[in-house]
Amino acid sequence: MRKQLRLSGSGGQGVITAAIILAEAAVAEGKEAVQSQSYGPEARGGASKSEVIIDDKTIYHPHVLVPDLVLAMTQKAADKYYSDLSPEGLLVLDDSLVPETPDFPHVVRIPITKLAIEQVGKPLFANIVALGALVRLTGIVAFDTIKESVAHRVPPHTVEQNMKALQVGWDAAGSVAK
Repeated sequence: MRKQLRLSGSGGQGVITAAIILAEAAVAEGKEAVQSQSYGPEARGGASKSEVIIDDKTIYHPHVLVPDLVLAMTQKAADKYYSDLSPEGLLVLDDSLVPETPDFPHVVRIPITKLAIEQVGKPLFANIVALGALVRLTGIVAFDTIKESVAHRVPPHTVEQNMKALQVGWDAAGSVAK
């Protein structure tokens, strides 16, 4: 059941936090998980990616080689990080910030940032909207597990908004075709 995921965007969008939460949720379900990250020297605004491998078995090589899913929260990330995506993989794009769709057969476009602003109140929650969508699209962890992991990771005063963001992403993914 090995799944390799790459979450990408620009520094400050929270893709690293989302990947950490996803890995923690997998571990909470008794799965093996590794998470890695890289970002440009700018930290905020520069290219950023975080990768997660989740498996039922021991993970000996902790680097994503051929991702099963790539999330791109910016056009630059979409262009840069999808090229080694598995031919059967899924490319998930933030429709709000990725106007041009890369040439790939399996693409899902969700207005992640727009939904975060309009339904949760701030673009800050786009990473959690994305996380809700990814969990629905992949079934990699249970929705209740990801809710618990988000609640444990985010600041206490933002739990309610983050739960809403997670639900918004889950619902949005349910309305798009895979």
